[in-house]
Amino acid sequence: MVKERGYTARVLLDESGDVTGRLYGVWGPPTIYLVDRAGRLVGRAIGRRDWSTPAAKTFIRELLAS
Repeated sequence: MVKERGYTARVLLDESGDVTGRLYGVWGPPTIYLVDRAGRLVGRAIGRRDWSTPAAKTFIRELLAS
């Protein structure tokens, strides 16, 4: 799916649930996790999101700047 959709961001494939379930507390897909450079969870969204909107792009830019 990652290759088919042409994702350019890093994608965690957590088959065991050790990271997404135990560390971040969410088990059901589709779930988007935003993790900072130190490995801290800074955001989480459950369900489909349109990341191409101006608001979403601003949100991501602000996260990257912090």
